[in-house]
Amino acid sequence: MTNEESGEVVDGRTEETLRALVVKQEARLAEIAKLVTHVRHEINNPLTGVIGQAQLLLREELSPSVRKRVETIDQLAARIKDSVADLRSVQLPPPQPEWLSSETEKRPRDVKSKTKDGAGRTK
Repeated sequence: MTNEESGEVVDGRTEETLRALVVKQEARLAEIAKLVTHVRHEINNPLTGVIGQAQLLLREELSPSVRKRVETIDQLAARIKDSVADLRSVQLPPPQPEWLSSETEKRPRDVKSKTKDGAGRTK
C-alpha cells in the first residue's frame, strides 16, 4: 500500500517487488553494457586495420581519383571510430564496495518514522 500524499511505501511486499524490479533492470543494463563493450571491440579491431591501410596508401603516389577514394575511406572510417568511441559512455557501473553494501543491508529502512493514529492521521 502507498500513502498517496507522500508517496511512501507502506507495504513491505511492495518494497520487495520494487527491489526485485530494480535487480532485474540492473541485470539487463549489465547485459547491455557487456554487449556494447563486445561490439566496440569487434568494430575497433578491423577498423584500425582499415584506417592504417588507408593511411599507408595515402603516402604513396596515387592518381587523383584513387587518392580521393582512399581519402573518403579514411574519413568515413574516422567517423565510425568517433561513433564507436562515444559508446565508451555505456559501461557497467563500478562495483559497490562490499563494506558499503553490507552496511546498507544492515541499516533499517526508515521511510519517515511516522505513526498514524486510529483515524489515519500522522502523529
